[in-house]
Amino acid sequence: MRKVLLPSLIIIAASLLVLRIFYLQVIDDSFKLKSDNNAIKIKYDYPERGYIYDRNGKLLVSNQASYDIMVIPREINKLDTIEFCALLNITKEDFIKKIEKATIYSPRLPSVFLTQLNKIEFAAFQEKIRKYEGFYFQKRSLRDYEVNYGANIFGFITQVNENLIAKNPYYNSGDLIGKQGVEESYEEILRGIKGVKYIQKDKYNREIGSFKEGKYDTIAVQGEDINLSIDAEIQKYGEELMINKRGGIVAIEPKTGEILALVTAPSYDPSILVGRQRSKNYTQLYRDSIAKPLYDRGLLAEYPPGSPFKILTGLVALQEGVINEQTSVACNHGFSYARGRFMRCHCHGGMLQLHRGIYESCNAFFGTSYMKTINKYVKPGYAVDVWSNHVKSFGLGQFMGYDLPTGRKGNIPDSKTYKRIYPNGGWRSTAIVSNAIGQGEVLMTPIQLANMMATIANKGYYYTPHIIKKIEGKPIDKKFTTKHVTTINKKYFKPIIDGLFDVYNLGTAYHLKVEGIDICGKTGTAENFAKIGGVRTQLEDHSIFVAFAPKNNPKIAIAVMVENGGYGATIAGPIASLMIEKYLRKKITRTDLETRILSKSLQGQYAKLGGLSETVKREMRKQDSIVQSKTNPSKINKDTVKSIKKVTR
Repeated sequence: MRKVLLPSLIIIAASLLVLRIFYLQVIDDSFKLKSDNNAIKIKYDYPERGYIYDRNGKLLVSNQASYDIMVIPREINKLDTIEFCALLNITKEDFIKKIEKATIYSPRLPSVFLTQLNKIEFAAFQEKIRKYEGFYFQKRSLRDYEVNYGANIFGFITQVNENLIAKNPYYNSGDLIGKQGVEESYEEILRGIKGVKYIQKDKYNREIGSFKEGKYDTIAVQGEDINLSIDAEIQKYGEELMINKRGGIVAIEPKTGEILALVTAPSYDPSILVGRQRSKNYTQLYRDSIAKPLYDRGLLAEYPPGSPFKILTGLVALQEGVINEQTSVACNHGFSYARGRFMRCHCHGGMLQLHRGIYESCNAFFGTSYMKTINKYVKPGYAVDVWSNHVKSFGLGQFMGYDLPTGRKGNIPDSKTYKRIYPNGGWRSTAIVSNAIGQGEVLMTPIQLANMMATIANKGYYYTPHIIKKIEGKPIDKKFTTKHVTTINKKYFKPIIDGLFDVYNLGTAYHLKVEGIDICGKTGTAENFAKIGGVRTQLEDHSIFVAFAPKNNPKIAIAVMVENGGYGATIAGPIASLMIEKYLRKKITRTDLETRILSKSLQGQYAKLGGLSETVKREMRKQDSIVQSKTNPSKINKDTVKSIKKVTR
């Protein structure tokens, strides 16, 4: 039996191999299409990208016709280079570089020679294209922006690079792909599916018809349309209010997590990144390292949140049972929390309880509450982890999982943070009390601040913020409809919300009231320091405001951050009130606030920062010379690098 088994297996295996080879070589000729067969020409039919609408069905982004000139290097024959270059307004050097690049990619396969000809350029070249063997047109669709705002939301379309082509077989040289914004996040949905036609050629390289009568041809499938959660009107209004200012605005619908507005300032008209001038315009935007128009401050900028963070300080203290609504704290325009250490406060002073502490934004009350939370436990490391876990349950200190391709996680410190800062231990609540008022090691992005307020409005839960509302024929990702519940008991939110409501009635935002709309809000002023030439320099404070409205059945939660804007109620606060009224009423009654904000410019402040930046650069050059000369490299000021980031942010 054993003598028969082995030869039998060999015979069976050999037979199967022969049959497979016969099938592949004689019966199945599909693998011919994967080779560089000279007799087959592949033509792609590119679909239109899906349209983009806002939450109310307003068309934001559509398409326009465009034409690329494609080249197959080995088919070029008897070309009048001078005439060709003059017709396309390019130099001979450009021509040579493009042909060399195409040849390196493949001498037999088509690649893009010149992109995005408009209708006039196309018409002029079309008349003479028969003279230029090896060149042909490829029709594509480019984005056509129906609005001049929302560039950070949309992103842009660009050519794929060689690395992506190597990783993803869908893309070929010259293909377009979405970058940044929803164009990148929803690329596979928006791009559609390109069609393919296989054309057979004779020995004279002439097209003689479809290969195998079109058996392997496929038709293009247009990309699917999407509706964003953005409200186009308040997005536009927010960008107008932020003219001549830097910062971010994020507005969220609390009950769904849908992003209503995502404003970054300064921004740009999205249409400048379409057409032949796209590369030049993008380079100019990219090189602006001071204003940073490509930097989405709503998602990327990490700031000390300042006084709005007191909301969480109060909630954690309530949850931990170290304070209640009747707890009284004495404020003498601040409080002494350690020998020689005094935290100043701008409230009216006296004995304060939670309610007044919120609407007057008392540092003494919340500093004391924070220290009580930490001092509740014997070990401060364990205590700060308890506090940190409560705060992180609001989605802070982590990437939030929203459907945009960029973001930062901010920072909520824990015991590991302070083990690094104080490797020898010995630290106590007095060393970290600045966390109580949103300073210290705490950092948040504007979208995190907005989500925090949405969670407060919902009395303890939130949905992951997202910018997609509807995809044609498809449900949105389930993670955007999954409820996240905080570690804070629902009953503790009421006294906090009552205090936030009186910020507008009795407190720091009294002059920002909008008649007939019950707004709950909190002003914030975050100190802003940078080390310039080794000297800790205080810059103009950041202006912060967070709010939601109406108090009952909230429909919008918002965070506004204006860099170097000063006191929270001066610039950020009015912007928040105006945005809320615009969304809820579709009109503005506080025209006094509107006029003041629209005419307010902070360019003078930013010009000063530009001067500081030059100082920092000179310091860096000075330090570089020290490194190069190796005279004393150990004294290089590492803080200088940090100061550049802070000064130019």
